Amino acid sequence: MPPKPHAAPSPRTRARRLSEKAAYDRATVEAILDAMPVAHVGYVLDGAPVVTPTLQWRIGDRIYWHGSSASRMQRKSASAQVCVTVTLTDGMLLARSGLEHSVNYRCVMVFGEAVEVTDPAEKAEHLRVMMEQMFPGRWATLRPMTAQELKATAILSLPVSEASAKISAGMPLDPPEDQSWPVWAGVLPIELTMGAPIPAPDMPTGIAAPDYLRSYRFGVKPGKP
Repeated sequence: MPPKPHAAPSPRTRARRLSEKAAYDRATVEAILDAMPVAHVGYVLDGAPVVTPTLQWRIGDRIYWHGSSASRMQRKSASAQVCVTVTLTDGMLLARSGLEHSVNYRCVMVFGEAVEVTDPAEKAEHLRVMMEQMFPGRWATLRPMTAQELKATAILSLPVSEASAKISAGMPLDPPEDQSWPVWAGVLPIELTMGAPIPAPDMPTGIAAPDYLRSYRFGVKPGKP
């Protein structure tokens, strides 16, 4: 079955520059969202733009992010128009001239009105899903959340119905007259790798690092290379 496309791009999502790098189909957008949990939420605070980093996770056709109930991002974003951005940087592009230098990347922008999740049971389930998507099996081993901790946590949600992706890949596109210039040109790849787990100094002895720490990679589902 072919990827389910989003609706035709809206004025907010339509790429006006480098439109050939844009993608609007659901499969491309979701793949980038699933590959990078770190996101930036843009909103307006007291008439000025603010962008705040957070963690996002996707369940079906919606993305979620969480923070303190007292956070200005959570309070000001609820029922407000926001833009959530996720970016992966895949390489530095070195060309023969300064202005042709660029970056290979994958990014998604999601627009819409943020909705607050208020039901305590639903909030707890969304937090469980977030943890299980990153570290399968960990949630059941943790100390249960208290009612006060759950109350102090705000979760916002946004549909992925108004979203666009942009992907840049490949070698520098130097004009023919520059290709003989005697300087190195090409791509310096960038990869995100995980280091060896470092145990907390106050952790009791005899607790081994779980398998999900050794196998965790951004954008790779458990059990896959």
